[in-house]
Parts: sequence; structure tokens; C-alpha cells
Amino acid sequence: MDGERDMTREKEVQGEQQTWSELPTELLELIMSHLTLKENICASAVCKRWFSIAVSVQVVNQPPWIMYFPKFGDLYEFYDPAQRKSYSLELPQLHGSRVCYTKDGWLLLYRPQTHRVFFFNPFTQELIKLPKFEMTYQIVAFSSAPTSPGCIVFTVKHISPTVVAISTCHPGAMEWTTVNYHNRLPFVSSIWNKLVFCNGLFYCLSLTGWLGVFDTQERTWIIRVVPPPKCPVNFYAKNWWKGKFMVEHEGDIFVIYTCCSENPIVFKLDQTNKVWEEMKSLGGVTFFASFLSSQARIDLLGIMRNSIYFSKVRFYGKNCISYSLDERRYYPRKQCHDWGEQDPFESIWIEPPQDRSTLV
Repeated sequence: MDGERDMTREKEVQGEQQTWSELPTELLELIMSHLTLKENICASAVCKRWFSIAVSVQVVNQPPWIMYFPKFGDLYEFYDPAQRKSYSLELPQLHGSRVCYTKDGWLLLYRPQTHRVFFFNPFTQELIKLPKFEMTYQIVAFSSAPTSPGCIVFTVKHISPTVVAISTCHPGAMEWTTVNYHNRLPFVSSIWNKLVFCNGLFYCLSLTGWLGVFDTQERTWIIRVVPPPKCPVNFYAKNWWKGKFMVEHEGDIFVIYTCCSENPIVFKLDQTNKVWEEMKSLGGVTFFASFLSSQARIDLLGIMRNSIYFSKVRFYGKNCISYSLDERRYYPRKQCHDWGEQDPFESIWIEPPQDRSTLV
């Protein structure tokens, strides 16, 4: 009887395997197109047919590159953290400008001497001007590529602890629109604040960790009643307000706090309970942190998951400084860096070009 049961079970397993192996190609493509890169690779090991289908729908994202802004000259360097390669471009169009923000492969730049504000794509050489606007050292960001119809440029500057001036503009506009808003809670703006766009809202983190939110449709500004993230006492040392970064990923807002003597801490905004929750893992996501603009990615080759990559390279361009939440350590070792001391206009993460033939 036991032998018969074993034979029956073996036939059931064979039939089940045969059923899975004979799934229609269209159905397999649909299933595998929803898998993560790691799951896709596992599925590709099942059989030759699954391998060919898995490879055909495999999506591998590219990490952003670091763009360095030289103190002198027009030669700009770009660093690919996955390939550990550097490229250079002559960009005389950027002479006399400082970088403000980057998104979708576009830079937002400002010329202090002429008050000129403009978008520039360093890989296509496209330039889009905005009306002149005098900026001090407040933060600036934009919602999407300037070639998209919904692009909005946003900046906030505090007039007093309880009053801020918010200015907005868009490509094709003749002038900037500025409105003063009164806060219920103090909000001080500076270049060390952090700013991200998510689902029609600009989220702005102040020097002391309070969160301001601007609704682009309703044109409202509020200070969320969310207590600032709680860091260990050691974090509140020299430049503690400078060494932080802000990232948006799939509708979630994250803040990274750093300290030269401690490991970075990542907080996620819990919008329901109105608290910052400390994260022990990023769920396979990788953050790319720079002062003026940070990004998040999944499904990357040659890049560590659950890690933070900083816009700094060590060992003669061979290694990008990163921190692994899984290992709770920096790579390379002993690269604990005082990010608060870094020049915010020195480097920024940017989308890499599709065509690299123009790079040297």
C-alpha cells in the first residue's frame, strides 16, 4: 500500500511540474514581468524555456551617476558606481553657475551674478530658461522634467520664524509667483533644508527637523504636526543639522541622519500615525544620497541592496563610499565621513545617459 501511495504521489508531482512547464508563453511573460530582479533570476534557473522567457522580460535598472562640479574650468566629471568608471564632458554652458537640484536627467542651475535660472541636460546639451529670480541660499526643487507639461519649480524662504515666502514657476512662464504664508509652528529655511516632490506635494524638512508641505494644486502650505526624528545624543554635535538627506520612493518619504562618529540612521515617515519610524532594512531598496538631491532605486546590478551610496569616491576612483544596513558598516571600511563638512555644491546624483558615445 505504501508503494502505491508513493507512486501516486510521484505521478501527482510530475503532473504538477508538467502543468507549470507547459504554461502558455504569454502567461509566463506576464507573471515574470512582475517579479523582482532576484526572483527573476531564480525563476530563470527552472528550465531552458523559463530561462529564455525570464531574460526576455528582465528589467535591470541603472544606478544614477555622480556629477562633480569643478572649482575651476569647464571640465565636468561623471562617475558610474556600478562599473566604477569615470567619464568627462566639457560644459562651458554652465560657467558661473551653481547647481540647485536634479531630476529625470535634468539639472536646475542658478547664476548668482545675473540671477539667471535655467534647466540643462548635460548629455543632450538642451537648455531651457526660466525668468530671472534672485535666490539667496534657500533650497529649490522641481517636480518633473521641464519637457513634461506638469513641471513646477518650487522654492521656500523664511521671512520670520512664523512666515515663509514660497515662490513657484514653470517653463514658459513670464515671471515667478511669490506668496507669503503664516506658520503655526516655527520654520527656518536654509540651504541645509531638504526637499522632495511626491504625489503633487513638495515636502520640506527644516533645519530642526520640522516638516513643511506645499500642495501644488491647492497652493496651500502647512507645517505637519510630526515631531522631528529622534537621534542618539551623539548626533547632536558639530554640524548635526547639515549631515542629513531626504529621499522619496514609491510614495514614501525617508530621512537619513548621519554623524561622523556614528552609523547613519534611516527614518520613514508614517503618515497615518504622524511619526518618523526608524528603519532597520530598506526592503531591497538602495538610496543614493547627496545634499541637494537624493534618489532611490531597486533591481540594480553591481550595487548593494539595503544600502546608502554617498556622492563621494575613495581610493583613486575605485570605490564609492556606501553604508550597508544589513552589515551595519561602511564600505570601504573605516570610511566614516563627516558629511556636514562637505560642500553641498560639489557633487550631485544624476540619471545616466542612454547613449554614452559622446563621453570620454
